[in-house]
Amino acid sequence: MNEQMKRVADRAAAAGLNALVPDRYKSRVTQDPDEAGHMMEGLDWVGATAQEVRGAVPLIKQDGGKVAVMGYCRGGALSMIAGVHLDEADAIVCYYGILPTEQADPARLRVPMQAHFTNTDDWCTPQTVDELEAALKAAGRDCELFRYDAQHGFFNDSEAAVAELSWQRALAFLNKQLLG
Repeated sequence: MNEQMKRVADRAAAAGLNALVPDRYKSRVTQDPDEAGHMMEGLDWVGATAQEVRGAVPLIKQDGGKVAVMGYCRGGALSMIAGVHLDEADAIVCYYGILPTEQADPARLRVPMQAHFTNTDDWCTPQTVDELEAALKAAGRDCELFRYDAQHGFFNDSEAAVAELSWQRALAFLNKQLLG
């Protein structure tokens, strides 16, 4: 787990949420973008969801609560997989992450989702987000989708005002879905 994910978990805890960050990369951390890309490309996304995320859910639910899966970038994509494949998830929050529909068809989304994207992303392009939004609407899925004039990774302290706005929206959504 890198320092950014520690800060996100601490921020969730400060908001009164239980936070657990699964170790998708078996304690490997890098600051090298090429190595990070290699690590992400080598990940079995559905397997990671079935193992690490499904394994973490009972720890959060042990006191009888509900669980949301939240992720950023490829973790956001993993949150979508959880929303499709994990019966144990109650909601998902996705930050700028989309995978091909064969791994997480949005029409099969089982739980409410909130998603945050940018208008300039070259990975989750505006066109890809449009396609996701259309698929969710066509399938009648419960999704709040927000777009921001920001860069990919904006929650990584790069764009404080946008990060704060998205965080307040995420907290409202999580409170509604998990506590309401």
